Amino acid sequence: MDTDIKRIVVKVGTNVLTNKDNRILGPVLRELVRQIAVLYEEDIMVILVSSGSAMAGMEVLGDTSIADKSIRRQVYSSVGQPRMMRHYYSIFHDHGMRCAQILATKRDFDPGKHRQNMINCYEGLLSEGVIPIANEDDAVSLTMSMFSDNDELASLVAELVDADRLIILSDTDGLYTGHPDDDASEKLNVVRTDENVEQYVQASNKKEGEGRGGMASKLKIAKGTANKDIPTYIANGKRENVIVDIIKNKPIGTKFISA
Repeated sequence: MDTDIKRIVVKVGTNVLTNKDNRILGPVLRELVRQIAVLYEEDIMVILVSSGSAMAGMEVLGDTSIADKSIRRQVYSSVGQPRMMRHYYSIFHDHGMRCAQILATKRDFDPGKHRQNMINCYEGLLSEGVIPIANEDDAVSLTMSMFSDNDELASLVAELVDADRLIILSDTDGLYTGHPDDDASEKLNVVRTDENVEQYVQASNKKEGEGRGGMASKLKIAKGTANKDIPTYIANGKRENVIVDIIKNKPIGTKFISA
């Protein structure tokens, strides 16, 4: 384990947490928390940025009569958020650990009192050994203050807490030169931020379920975060032990480093 790493941000997308029927996968949540527990024992704190609340709410409510897409998202997320936290709370409790929820809008990262308030909250939780679970506050977010997706939120959190790594978990093993299912395409193991790899994005894109982010977003965020001297990874969240293996410097996913 890399002894220089003390805190990491892990973002897990909707497409990792759900199956093809858009149902939340308990085994994936348990494997995710198990790895966080392993790192905790090595004195590495994880801040988790978790999607899935809208899907969790949709599982409860099913189809609604609400025509407005924004209001429908608010309702699904409001119903799903406590359901996701109940899952996480229970699983972390099984590992003898504690977790907490932090909901934010983009405004909370603006310089000044809002940003300092966020820093105080994260640092307070981390000092007590509590795992922060972050998500966008969909119930109150205005369009103008929404994150483009949780990849952006994860990057902002990583910068906020001065993280040593950012790991973006998706349903693909990393950035490929073509479609991941194409035998002719190759996975890029390490990418410098000055390399023109944007040409590969369209070919490697996969359907991203109901999440807002795609590979183009992930690439932009990964490069931007790496340029802030936070090495960033895009990796497959359904791969067993993926987070721990990355921290052990195994060649997992695609690593982005500053030029």
